[in-house]
Amino acid sequence: MRLARWSATHPWTAIAAWALFVIVCLGAMSAGFTMASQTELGQGESGRAAQTLDDKSMVAAVVENILISAEPHAADRATAAQAAVAVRDRMGALTEVSSVGEAVPAPDGRSVLVPVTVAGDPRTADQRVQPLLDVVDATRAEFPGLRFDQSGPASIQAGINAQLGADFVKAELLSIPVTLIIMMVAFGAIIAAGVPVLLALTSVGAAMGLWALCSTLLPDPGQVPNMILLMGMAVGVDYSLFYLKRARQEQARGRDRVDAIEIAAATSGHSVVVSGLAVIVAMAALYLSNDLIFSSLATGSILVVAVAVAGSLTVLPALLAKLGPWIDRPRVPILWRLNGRNNNPRWWPALLRPVLRYPAVTLVLAVTALLAMAYPALGLQLKSADIDDYPRSIAALDSYDRLTDAFPAKGTSHEVVVTADASRATEVATALSRLTERAQGSDLFAAQQEPQLRTSSDNTVHVINLATPYPANSDEAESSVHLLRDDLLPATIGQVPGARSAIGGEVPNSIDYSANVAQKLPWVVGTVLLLTLIVMIVSFRSLVVGLVALVVNLLSTGAAFGLLVLVFQNEWAEGLLGFQSNGAIVSWIPLFLFVVLFGLSMDYHVFVVSSIKEVAQTGVDIRRAVSEGISRSAGIVTSAAVVMVSVFAIFATLSLIEFKQLGLGLALAVLLDAFVIRGVVLPALMTLLGHRNWWPAKIPAARAEQVALIPPVTDTDRKVNAHLA
Repeated sequence: MRLARWSATHPWTAIAAWALFVIVCLGAMSAGFTMASQTELGQGESGRAAQTLDDKSMVAAVVENILISAEPHAADRATAAQAAVAVRDRMGALTEVSSVGEAVPAPDGRSVLVPVTVAGDPRTADQRVQPLLDVVDATRAEFPGLRFDQSGPASIQAGINAQLGADFVKAELLSIPVTLIIMMVAFGAIIAAGVPVLLALTSVGAAMGLWALCSTLLPDPGQVPNMILLMGMAVGVDYSLFYLKRARQEQARGRDRVDAIEIAAATSGHSVVVSGLAVIVAMAALYLSNDLIFSSLATGSILVVAVAVAGSLTVLPALLAKLGPWIDRPRVPILWRLNGRNNNPRWWPALLRPVLRYPAVTLVLAVTALLAMAYPALGLQLKSADIDDYPRSIAALDSYDRLTDAFPAKGTSHEVVVTADASRATEVATALSRLTERAQGSDLFAAQQEPQLRTSSDNTVHVINLATPYPANSDEAESSVHLLRDDLLPATIGQVPGARSAIGGEVPNSIDYSANVAQKLPWVVGTVLLLTLIVMIVSFRSLVVGLVALVVNLLSTGAAFGLLVLVFQNEWAEGLLGFQSNGAIVSWIPLFLFVVLFGLSMDYHVFVVSSIKEVAQTGVDIRRAVSEGISRSAGIVTSAAVVMVSVFAIFATLSLIEFKQLGLGLALAVLLDAFVIRGVVLPALMTLLGHRNWWPAKIPAARAEQVALIPPVTDTDRKVNAHLA
């Protein structure tokens, strides 16, 4: 309250300080984000394999493959051979290329393959691949009868990065007008609608700059900027919406401007602090995963939530004080008559009437429905997003499919890394040769020439690559890894005294990452539950309120997980959302989704329970307190939920499958949380608990100054309560 009063009485100072803070943060963002390498993202055995190669400077050079194909009735093999010579000559002249291999004809005779090795650090090859793509484009123009495809780690990563950037811009361009339209419907005035959007955008910008600084210590795996935009637009609008609505309500009741802001700070501002703290505490639990992806996502989310909370408590009161009556200008005629006069919603009391009259029956029906939605989550399968899950609108991935059709050994492969004493180098080489022979005897591995053996300069590390003809997300590719680990390696490398082996590559990475998530999941979930319980107990001085928060949040989260599995592990929704199901959920999604949902659900829970507690402090019975508390807060909760659902739904339309899953999961969970949990389950449960809601304490009677903060009962409230009585 003191902070709000100071901001309201010193508006220009508060606004200038906020603007300076945002500008400084945006300046820090100009340096860009420090991106994580695959070595830093590794887990388990595959992570150790990648780290061993990195330590010995043995990370394989990046090879880009140019496939030149003669389409039927369009060109002959001689023309394809001429094109291959042109490509080789031009690639060899590039400073970004260290070597160009001989053209290799495909078994079907219709294609030739030109391998090109990218010069420089393999970990940043995607930043130097564009000149190679330009050469292919120029050669394609000279041979219009041929098809040219370029694919490799560098071009694929560059294509994915470009798609991420395009998706980020799309999400930003869509979320801003959508949010603004929803705010106009909620407030009925353009300036009032623009203030929450402005706070959200400045919070996102400031958090981006802060993350750019943090990424020098905690590298960005690629998803954090999108996550900051997603979280920032959602919570930034929510927090300012809670505050702004209450301040306008108090001014409409005759309070002067500063008093109205102070009352909003004491009520909605307090709820913002508690819910923001709950989100931050929940996100902090992700650090227990000891995983770079989760740690960086947690840091980005914590930054944007903290900035949004700070903005809602400082610059927002200053803007409200400075704008004064202009906050309700210019008015949108129809929308202003509907929503601009701060009337309580009429349909929420009608919805609550049967809930409060038959709380036990309502609770059983609602919980049964939520449990039925959650049931499919028992079949949850985890897999890391791999090359087969990304959209084929990325040219390098479409080329990858053609390349693997023509040359199966150029597709998915496993990197076998063996560490042994230098004196055992000959024995290790012999064992790796036997390993290759045994692998060739299984149909899980592709037929190929003797794999090239790479050895470190000190003869202690030996590496070969074994290819599998199956896609990375297939059961056969996973089975080939298990065959190596459980059978082939123990029978060959395991016979060399002191030798240690590890398998790296795309498929082992997915297996090991999913295993790490499954191992850390109970610890993170338990920590989130415990910390959330503590925050709620401290905030409301009630163990029952804390336990109720856990129960209802688990219900909405479980239902969202079940619906997510129903959509993405099956094929029926592929056409609707534009994805190809791999029968699993991306490995990092469930854990991160659980933490985010538990944090965000506190927004509504804290706000609604605080509103109920306000009314209960006047001495009315719990049924009336629930009715009035929810009716008064329902309009704000509904508006906030519609904003969140809309922003999250936009992310469900993006190209990458992990953002589709995350966006849809969040949208479904918020929808269930705002309408089913807060509109049905919570009021029914609190009505049944009665005075036990506040155990072990008793609800204290409000002091005179507290009663003054509680809005008067409207005619609508009286009619509803009389009917309930």
